[in-house]
Amino acid sequence: MYKNLRSAADDLEKTGHLKRISIELDPDLEMAEVHRRVFEAGGPALLFERVKGSKFQAISNIFGTFARTDYLFRKEIESVKKIIELKIDPTLILKNPLKYLSSPFTALTALPKRSFLQIPSAYSTCKISDLPQIKSWPMDGGAFITLPQVFSMAPGEKNIMKSNIGMYRIQLSGNQYKKDEEIGLHYQLHRGIGVHHNAYNESEEPFRVSIFVGGPPSHSFSAIMPLPEGLSEMTFAGLLNGRRFRYGQKSGFYLSSDADFCITGTVVKNKKLPEGPFGDHLGYYSLEHDFPYMIVDKVYHRKNPLWHFSVVGRPPAEDSSFGYLIHELVKELTPNEFPGLKEINAVDAAGVHPLLLAIGQERYMPFREKKPEEILTIANKILGTGQTSLAKYLFIADAADNPQLSTHHIEAYFNHILKRVDWKRDLHFQTQTTIDTLDYSGSGWNSGSKLVVACSGKEIRSLATELSSDLRLPQSFQNPRMGLPGVLLVESTSFTSYENAAEEFHQLDSYLKNQNLDNIPLIAWVDDSHFTAQSLNNFLWVVFTRSNPSHDTYGVDSFQMFKHWGCKGSLVIDARIKKHHAPVLIEDKKVKEKIDKLFMNHGPLSNLY
Repeated sequence: MYKNLRSAADDLEKTGHLKRISIELDPDLEMAEVHRRVFEAGGPALLFERVKGSKFQAISNIFGTFARTDYLFRKEIESVKKIIELKIDPTLILKNPLKYLSSPFTALTALPKRSFLQIPSAYSTCKISDLPQIKSWPMDGGAFITLPQVFSMAPGEKNIMKSNIGMYRIQLSGNQYKKDEEIGLHYQLHRGIGVHHNAYNESEEPFRVSIFVGGPPSHSFSAIMPLPEGLSEMTFAGLLNGRRFRYGQKSGFYLSSDADFCITGTVVKNKKLPEGPFGDHLGYYSLEHDFPYMIVDKVYHRKNPLWHFSVVGRPPAEDSSFGYLIHELVKELTPNEFPGLKEINAVDAAGVHPLLLAIGQERYMPFREKKPEEILTIANKILGTGQTSLAKYLFIADAADNPQLSTHHIEAYFNHILKRVDWKRDLHFQTQTTIDTLDYSGSGWNSGSKLVVACSGKEIRSLATELSSDLRLPQSFQNPRMGLPGVLLVESTSFTSYENAAEEFHQLDSYLKNQNLDNIPLIAWVDDSHFTAQSLNNFLWVVFTRSNPSHDTYGVDSFQMFKHWGCKGSLVIDARIKKHHAPVLIEDKKVKEKIDKLFMNHGPLSNLY
């Protein structure tokens, strides 16, 4: 149980999970550069004691390792799991009453508690420009809040249990925002605040929003947790912290009593301003687009506050721990929410939404030859539900083919699929549909396609692990390498247009369809085969973030029959960077060199890991 973020920081420091940085660092790129290095080294949480241009201290990387995330929630995680188990099957409390004896008492911490007198988070006020102006990447449009808890209520609603708290990034400066008066509010598809925003547009009531920063670690996590519609994040935050979410009201706005900072303001109806660019968690910039903005009312803070921030970029990053903890909490719920689904993994290294791996069960037709049937139904349910509906590539395997198969052993999972997949039958496209807002591989903003690969049955091939000396490629295709077993990587010139890509593939197809490549079922067409082959994470990131299934999938000896497309030879994915893609995130050279010196032997940061 943590009363606030400072108490969590003190606990982490006592147990060796946190280190202080006493030298002054600039929030413009320098702090982010330090954070990234410490995260990549598996290092501690960081408390920045001197932030240039701000009187406030800052903290980051508290979720930087899975072990530290487990530590932060060690006292309540098992109790929360028990409550989730009871949600799945309430009769468990009758079957094993001793195990679940404490669950009703744990559930009491889900009830938010109103602060009628002093609200610690309203100890004093400041301006937006007084806050640490964290900028993580050179092309970012300004400073951002990267771990905000954005609180909203529907018009006329008074029941706090029907509130929504989401993690929607906030731009504090830059672009056309008036300094200290206006800030940007960015949210995407399938976000609860969108329902409220739409209702306020039809209402005369002002759309008041509160943004909380800091507080107990469970508060930040609750803002990202995918909860059922109608269940307030306050309840989950209380459960996970073992302490009720405290809140109060001031000047018509709701405040989190335990937050370190509370920004209140009013969203301007039916108006937008440019927001971004922002270096995001796919490893590319999300570009400048028009988004809602709000007029700032007050910026409150508690006594001795900590500005909680994170740094996102190409995964894995600190926010990977959110995915880890979500999986740990809801893995028992999966079969209940998705009947027939045994396991699912939104692959972090591929940016989460671009690639989902799943395992389902074929249960209904055991008396005839196996083929994908029920797992296709499960795939459609996945693509029609909440956040998983934003998936771009969805691979789903039949659990009966290998009871030990796991979506979290990714290379083994691909081996399983590629040994069994029949490209003539197992490809199922959705075109002209929605994809993740942050994914620029599609045909437009939020627009692209999906590909389901549903695979069931016996092995039909072995997989090549070495290049064959007999492989022949057109002159324009070079540097062939094996990426994974059964996966060939090839390079060619940079992408210019889809018309030219079709001509280039026609040449490749003419070479390959007369060669025996049965043990190479998948070919990835990339800009740099050496980089892509260096690691599994590189392969996942390049192939699945840089391709749009409907536009970039080709097949050796392909055919179309009654609206179904397939191929008799290898499947080819064009994963080259396209002109409409967002830029890749690259560190600032001068900042990098400066931080290099600080991390050198006997430098002020040399003891961080």
